[in-house]
Amino acid sequence: MIDMIADWEVTPADEAQIARLLARSFATDFGGRSYFQQRPHFRLVWREGGQIIGHMAVMMRAIRLGGALVDVAGLADVATDPDHRGRGIAAGLLQATITQVRRTQADYFLLFGTAALYGAHGFLPSPNVITYSDLRGAVTGLVKTEAAQDMRVLPLRGRDWPVDAPVDLLGHLF
Repeated sequence: MIDMIADWEVTPADEAQIARLLARSFATDFGGRSYFQQRPHFRLVWREGGQIIGHMAVMMRAIRLGGALVDVAGLADVATDPDHRGRGIAAGLLQATITQVRRTQADYFLLFGTAALYGAHGFLPSPNVITYSDLRGAVTGLVKTEAAQDMRVLPLRGRDWPVDAPVDLLGHLF
């Protein structure tokens, strides 16, 4: 069963389950948190037998795309419990997440990743030069400007994404 949870409605029990799921799914230390860099605006979770075995987080943000300020959604903290991989959980969650994001004011849905799953759902690679704040281990690092590594974009409102426009994320990566 897939549930959408606004972050302010995440229960302490769900918070603990998500933190455990992320710890099992990544070698990266999340510091016991249920998110990597910043709290998301909402999450979609896959539950079976009362346990969260899949998770996707969405952050809403305005970014600067060329000279324009545009609203985007960013995908973060994608995880499927290692004991349940290969069953289509991530695909089901991604489809449900795209459906939720289409209900927002976002013009584009962005992510940083290389999984074939993303291309299968319409996310296109984009080589834009991006500016962002390096945020690791809950500590703000340097502001960086560089060619995007593994950025993928899903246009949501029929507007093409300008691959040659500079992108200022106005914050950290998703």
